[in-house]
Amino acid sequence: MKILILGAGQVGGTLATHLASETLDITLVDLDEVRLRELRNRLDIRTVAGWASHPHVLREAGAEDADMLIAVTGSDEVNMVACQVSYSMFRTPRKIARVRSAAYVNEKTLFADEHMPVDVFINPEQVVTDHVRLLLENPGALQVLDFAEGRVQLVAVRAYASSPLVGQGLRDVRKRLPNVNTRVAAIFRGAQPIPPTPTTTIEAGDEVFFIVAAGQINSVLAELRDVERAFKRVTIAGGGNVGARLAASIERYFNVKLIEFDPGRAERLATALKDTVVIQGDATNPDQLRDATHNSDVFCALTNDDEVNIMSSLMAKRYGVRRVMTLISKPAYADLMRSGEIDVAISPQQSTTSSLLTHVRRGDVARVHSLRRGAAEAMEAVARGDAKTSRIVGQPVKATKLPKGVTVGAIVRGEAVIVEYDDVVIETDDHLILFLTDKKYVPDVERLFQVGFTFF
Repeated sequence: MKILILGAGQVGGTLATHLASETLDITLVDLDEVRLRELRNRLDIRTVAGWASHPHVLREAGAEDADMLIAVTGSDEVNMVACQVSYSMFRTPRKIARVRSAAYVNEKTLFADEHMPVDVFINPEQVVTDHVRLLLENPGALQVLDFAEGRVQLVAVRAYASSPLVGQGLRDVRKRLPNVNTRVAAIFRGAQPIPPTPTTTIEAGDEVFFIVAAGQINSVLAELRDVERAFKRVTIAGGGNVGARLAASIERYFNVKLIEFDPGRAERLATALKDTVVIQGDATNPDQLRDATHNSDVFCALTNDDEVNIMSSLMAKRYGVRRVMTLISKPAYADLMRSGEIDVAISPQQSTTSSLLTHVRRGDVARVHSLRRGAAEAMEAVARGDAKTSRIVGQPVKATKLPKGVTVGAIVRGEAVIVEYDDVVIETDDHLILFLTDKKYVPDVERLFQVGFTFF
């Protein structure tokens, strides 16, 4: 597959890094020649310097025979025009654009071949907002990811020393949770993946990934960590696109305070947000932050400045805030924060990349989530065809030849979520939730779910 990525910023660079290790032909376009050189020297990709929406630049990048164009520059207009040019001049089959402005996003009839030919548009701020909201709804979780239209969720949680399951084998999970539809999909001990066999023992500090039917997350969390009270009071630092969206989406359910540095922006937010207390101030000012976070359960640092987010989060933790979630764009910073006082480090480019990977994966893939800074991946793949045209349909799960490091978390069949599946025969249209501890096996999984040429 030949893919053009327009924009070598955080999202474009992260996506190129993810895809370069796979059997894909990647060309990256950007105006910044220094950035392109750095990525080209590090990755097996081709680069073209130029304005991403100009026809001659797209032609030089290979748009004439590209299978997909992913426009993720910093400009909505450049991204949309690049899709228009690719459609009009090169008939590029698949066009994806990052579109941030609500003025465009809210005009649903705009995105069609006869108007603006964008097949899929990605809104990074909405993706991050949804991610944070799920974490607020599930106290104690490090990550909560939806699959099968919300019928199944993948939950990451840190095992505490006092957890009932610490020191016990995974076979005890079913015994302790007889009425919960759940299965351990993966365990990470530091950076090392641990195969989830019935005899695998959970240790304190392990990062455990559970597949669980929707609505049953809290039962699982209670087994791996001290039971946390539901969050009631949330303080948000940063009234930009992410902070404002989050406040608007949760103010009906939580007591929300929002700190915004810019006076004009703070005034507009105070008018637009109905139930949020907007404070004009500096999130790194100790006195102002102490007052704003008094009695708060959660502090969400969502400004556009990593340093401000990190410093305000560390101070908020010192002031007694129970849980701290921090937006961090620079990967090096996020890695440093893993074992520190920040409870959850949120990577905007990682969240956006997950949304993009869903559309890049071959075979019938309904959802993809990139995990652990891109080292691992969770995937929802759909079984198609029949016993003659499919490598998996008509076979029991235990007989399926999955690549090394790939585990099945669950099978979703209609409304049913199946976690005890070894003897279950895979049927057409089954959704399999897969966990890949090493993403280099992605092509093998894709081939497994591709239908033979005799399927019509």
